[in-house]
Amino acid sequence: MNLIASDHFCIVVGLGNSGLSMVRFLARQGVRCAVVDTRANPPMLAILRAELPQVEVRCGELDVEFLCRASELYVSPGLDLATPALQAAAQRGVTLSGDIQLFARHAKAPIVAITGSNAKSTVTTLVGAMAQAAGKRVAVGGNLGTPALDLLDDAVELYVLELSSFQLETTEQLNAEVATVLNISQDHMDRYSGLPAYHQAKHRIFRGARQVVVNRQDALSRPLLVEQVPCWTFGLNKPDFNGFGVLEEQGERYLAFQFEPLLAVRELKIRGAHNQANALAALALGHAVGLPFAPMLQALRTFTGLAHRCQWLRERAGVAYYDDSKATNVGAALAAIQGLGADISGKLLLIAGGDGKGADFSALCAPVAEYCRAVLLIGRDAERLAESFAAAGVPLIRLNSLDEAVHKAAELAQSGDAVLLSPACASLDMFKNFEERGRLFAHAVEALA
Repeated sequence: MNLIASDHFCIVVGLGNSGLSMVRFLARQGVRCAVVDTRANPPMLAILRAELPQVEVRCGELDVEFLCRASELYVSPGLDLATPALQAAAQRGVTLSGDIQLFARHAKAPIVAITGSNAKSTVTTLVGAMAQAAGKRVAVGGNLGTPALDLLDDAVELYVLELSSFQLETTEQLNAEVATVLNISQDHMDRYSGLPAYHQAKHRIFRGARQVVVNRQDALSRPLLVEQVPCWTFGLNKPDFNGFGVLEEQGERYLAFQFEPLLAVRELKIRGAHNQANALAALALGHAVGLPFAPMLQALRTFTGLAHRCQWLRERAGVAYYDDSKATNVGAALAAIQGLGADISGKLLLIAGGDGKGADFSALCAPVAEYCRAVLLIGRDAERLAESFAAAGVPLIRLNSLDEAVHKAAELAQSGDAVLLSPACASLDMFKNFEERGRLFAHAVEALA
């Protein structure tokens, strides 16, 4: 059913993956639209012109008068809503929206909606695997993999979406069956005025949610909701009513629901306390939408983790190497350092640095002191990291390249240690993206004699 009026004219702002998905969707709906992009040659321009040559495209500085011809602007998540041209159009009555709001208007199956500063890709993938194991026709995407609008299909029984704060800024009412903010820590402080503004954007995920999942160990994950909304919780402590957590019985630690053990922690292939929390969050979300425990636990037993997210690469001379290149903020690095540091017999050789996006690194000082043998610093904000870690009392070594850092870490490591790439920074000062950083780390590790 077309929920957009036939005389509606809208403009898609930004022509990346999500922008292209919006144009395709609007064209299928028979809606007149145009595209604008501040870049001279946006990444999806050639594809759009080949598929939909009738769609007008304007590149370069945004023209407010042109934007005001539309009744709605569908803004790609990469573009800040504070952009003056967008604000000028909004002040003149043009609605600012996005791909997730468009998706929510048309999705017929229940939505599991997942956001957080860290771990959302792992939890999203896990919930998708659990639903698949339970025999559901599930579609997984959003900020991860396939754009949300490309997932729409009447045959789908459950949608599992990873959502970024940027996507949520343009989402008025998601109406998810269950929604969660896994955790909140400083990220994207180059786009937000501070943590409260970032927190507010994340919590838009709860608008219209029928159930919520809350991290018991992160007060910032808890929404302000009326008591009638069912609430499930997860955490690494002992679970209570409606809670998922960790129980210990006869020296064995178990993932548990309420007062019942479900799965021995040692059966998980993903390592570290942070991954146990991810498993519990996925169980809570799956349980909220009615997935049986047996297939969910089977999915957990076989899940080996995602690339560049605390991913085990190899062991050499008793030293394990982990790629956590996806740790582009302080909270992600904190989870990896604490989670992996507590899970090994030795110490960590931490490789960190890059573009810090204006973040405060001081929260990492104590775990660095507790778990690290040395820190190898690279990239634009290496000096800022060094200042933040000065009180940790461990060697801080500045290096010119990732390759040098890997070799120095291998030289310093002792049997039982782990070399961990968990940068706490974005990669764009030195690499194309975090994936390239992770691949080059893996190549350097493989090349060690």
